[in-house]
Amino acid sequence: MSRPIGCASDLERRREQAVRAVGQGESPETVARVVGINRSSIYRWLKLAREPGGLAAKVHQGPKPRLSLEQLRRLEVLMLEGAKAHGWSNSLWTTARVVELIRRHFGVTFHHDHVGRFLRKRLNWSPQKPRRKARERDEVDIEYWKRVRFPNIAKRAREREAHLVFLDESGFMLTPTVRRTWAPRGSKPDLISWDRRDRLSAISCLTVSPKAGRLNLFFRLFDHNVHAEDIIDFLRDLKHSLGGGMTLLWDGGQIHNKSKLVKAFLAQHPEITAEDLPAYAPDLNPDELVWSWSKYGRLANLAARDTDQLAENIIDELIYLKQHPQLLASFLEKTNLPIVA
Repeated sequence: MSRPIGCASDLERRREQAVRAVGQGESPETVARVVGINRSSIYRWLKLAREPGGLAAKVHQGPKPRLSLEQLRRLEVLMLEGAKAHGWSNSLWTTARVVELIRRHFGVTFHHDHVGRFLRKRLNWSPQKPRRKARERDEVDIEYWKRVRFPNIAKRAREREAHLVFLDESGFMLTPTVRRTWAPRGSKPDLISWDRRDRLSAISCLTVSPKAGRLNLFFRLFDHNVHAEDIIDFLRDLKHSLGGGMTLLWDGGQIHNKSKLVKAFLAQHPEITAEDLPAYAPDLNPDELVWSWSKYGRLANLAARDTDQLAENIIDELIYLKQHPQLLASFLEKTNLPIVA
């Protein structure tokens, strides 16, 4: 007779109930008929019950893995080299390519549907969207900025009792950012939205107070592209809100300290200093994650009827973020910047 369906604990409970029934006066034949087993199994269970743990069911081990632990480690090393290292033209691992990689190196053939489950369970891998990094990045310069220049910037800001201000601009389109969503299999949902270029622009900054290291978020929306005058008005209001000096950290775009108007404003306000982030290094600016969190997370698939409704939703999400400094702290942590010397 084949092993009955059920996990080990279910089978063990079944045996204990059968032995208990016999002990309470039921005949082995009756118990065997009710449980649905041969009478000989009842006598075997009664014998096993006299031994400690004798009724415990053995856990089904399942089929023997087709790749050994050593081969599994080797497979992960091969995959970490990237698909291009194994002859493909792009950096894309698909289940079909992993099947081919396993066949080449281990002589074992898997079905591509099984490989997805295999990668999750045995390698703890999952499908992920890569982060794009510009070829123009100077990794040596970026690392030097993180290890040497930024700690000096943060130290000077503390000495001046000035806030660190990570600032950036972004835009929100009326056409929604589309993300995957759950839906019945084979029934792709429709997202009814306007197909036009209406947009809103925004400035925001994540601030770090000089003594307590408290985090805050300030923002402003515009119905036009951000101009130098908008930057100046934002900085003026920000200075009033913070009530002290500031050290700005932003990218080296034309609208920032390369603008004559912005440069003139900074010259008139020595309590505000500006430092450029390294080129092509948005990952060093936690304010970038404000946009990523709102635009590609909370507001994804938002099909607003007009820019007014879009603005309302943006403001709601940024106020939520402002009220949850632990989220701002997580953005700052992801930059790996040594805020405290």
